[in-house]
Amino acid sequence: MTSLSRQRVLITGGSGFIFSHLTRRLVAMGAEVAVLVRYGSVIDNVRIADVWDDVHVIEADIRDLDALRAIRAFAPQVVYHAAAYNHVGGSFGKFNEVLDVNAKGTANVLESCENFERFIYISTSEVYGHQTEPIFAESMEPHPVSPYSVGKFAGELYCRMKMERMDQPIVVLRPFNAFGPYQTVRAVIPEMIEACLLGRTVRSTEGRQTREFNFVENLVDGFVLAAEKEAAIGQVINLGSGEEIAIRDLITRIHAETGSTSKLEIGALPNRPTEIWRMSASNDRARERLGWSPRVSFNDGLTRTIAWYREYLAQFKDRDSRLCRLCRI
Repeated sequence: MTSLSRQRVLITGGSGFIFSHLTRRLVAMGAEVAVLVRYGSVIDNVRIADVWDDVHVIEADIRDLDALRAIRAFAPQVVYHAAAYNHVGGSFGKFNEVLDVNAKGTANVLESCENFERFIYISTSEVYGHQTEPIFAESMEPHPVSPYSVGKFAGELYCRMKMERMDQPIVVLRPFNAFGPYQTVRAVIPEMIEACLLGRTVRSTEGRQTREFNFVENLVDGFVLAAEKEAAIGQVINLGSGEEIAIRDLITRIHAETGSTSKLEIGALPNRPTEIWRMSASNDRARERLGWSPRVSFNDGLTRTIAWYREYLAQFKDRDSRLCRLCRI
């Protein structure tokens, strides 16, 4: 496979934060795209409103195997399986739903797809959990420490079984933390941006833990390459920049770049009991197998993201904006 143009591509969870960007990218490339969503409404899937008429919408819950029969009718050549329960902290209180969606749901999607040319399973860097080394490489044994990561790793294992027992062309990707336009404020970067732009007090842990953050368009580049490169088949591949930043430094950077008057209360919150203190990617395999490296720097991505949230909040909070006037009709 050399290009996704004119290919039939299914994206489960195609209206989510990261994969709405992939959906738009593939439509622009000329692919025939189907998105599998729980509710076939543009209101519920507003992130892809601009391409809604250019995609096939499959309404289904991946926990319901019967509902997935519509996948066979579309007969995708390429499948991106991204639909998941994806909140780490919230997964502890919803472990049953998390395992049902992330583990069983993955098996259901795989069993509903036939004769595909490539199946890309979107796992997560969270499967690494606690490791003795801070740079996470694909050769490490996963040690998931949340119901979310346990469920995602179970999905990986099912994919590996299908690769090894049935020789199916599957790729497992482990993206590291993403950020960019359209992300929910449950994630740390948009949460901090919104608080700073609105002048709210920012409360956090001591922020000693480090993470890497990847601008969403860089990850989309990797997703596209995972479908196009033959060397990706059968591989588990990290997608990450390998650049760490301490959370407290992230907060102060956002505070400065937004010109915020927000009060910072760093250290006001307790650490998570299962906190992973350092998390950074080895991206050697992504370079070797995909020819991938980040093309948008963290600083440029953060500037673009802050600009997007300024515009978003102007539309969402200003009672005289077109959006707010529409809501009053």
